[in-house]
Amino acid sequence: MRSSNPVFSRRGFSRDNGYAGFNATPQAGGPAVGTQGNPYAPQGAPYAPQGGNPYAQNPYAQQAPQYGVPPQAPATTGRMTMDDVVMRSAMTLGTVAVGAVLAWALLPVSSTSYGLAIGSALVAFVLAMVQSFKRTPSPALILGYAAFEGVFLGVLSEMYNSRWDGAPFQAVLGTMAVSGATLLVYKAGWIRVTARYARIGMTIAIAFIVVMAVNLLLVVFGVAEDGGLRSMGPLGAIVGILAILIGAFFLTLDFKQIEDGIAYGAPREEAWLAAFALTMTLVWIYVEMLRLVAIFSGDD
Repeated sequence: MRSSNPVFSRRGFSRDNGYAGFNATPQAGGPAVGTQGNPYAPQGAPYAPQGGNPYAQNPYAQQAPQYGVPPQAPATTGRMTMDDVVMRSAMTLGTVAVGAVLAWALLPVSSTSYGLAIGSALVAFVLAMVQSFKRTPSPALILGYAAFEGVFLGVLSEMYNSRWDGAPFQAVLGTMAVSGATLLVYKAGWIRVTARYARIGMTIAIAFIVVMAVNLLLVVFGVAEDGGLRSMGPLGAIVGILAILIGAFFLTLDFKQIEDGIAYGAPREEAWLAAFALTMTLVWIYVEMLRLVAIFSGDD
């Protein structure tokens, strides 16, 4: 299973990368130790115990000195940890926040700021796609994406705040609440990320994105009025709630990918991909939460 997030879908923790793949095929010796019954466990993964892991303890390592071979490094050298993920996520989200604050402070609401916001969003999208198709994570690309995304969110938030006072603050609190609740139910085991769960969720998410794309085209060409399905009325509220639930679904997939990446020894540099994926998902939830707050605040 690959995450819905394009970062993990293209690059993260898959067998194509030579470590901890979730679609990996069992090797000749059978499934790796501790992976039986887990549809996400990398069967025969090179980082799983006894699975050909280059970082695993070599049974002949103690004999190496007599052959003039230096002893192996400890098994945990260079592996991603939760601390790595937290640190990179803080850096990436911090860059988004700084970009948003600067855009809010320096770019008053105007046609110019709208243009800059759209331009920043396009640049952020391009950087995200470039990183998604790269073989290795690039901190410069990821932080660049975060900076331009921050500018877009800053202008968007200021626009909403000018009409619905306090909406951005409420959206931030809502995003934190959704993320915290999702993490809680995931860690408590109330949600089990299985292959069936992922298939059903991804089917709903893809259908939602396709419908929203069609709706956007209808609005652009004047077929649908007042935003169509994305109106500021009850229908728009229902669509917004569904979008937030899909964002929470994305978070559960990302949590699972990160958890398994750590368990099966993904390289430390992959923490940047984890941070990138989480940032993209949180931006999704924040934007949808901002719209939802505006709808429930009414037309002032």
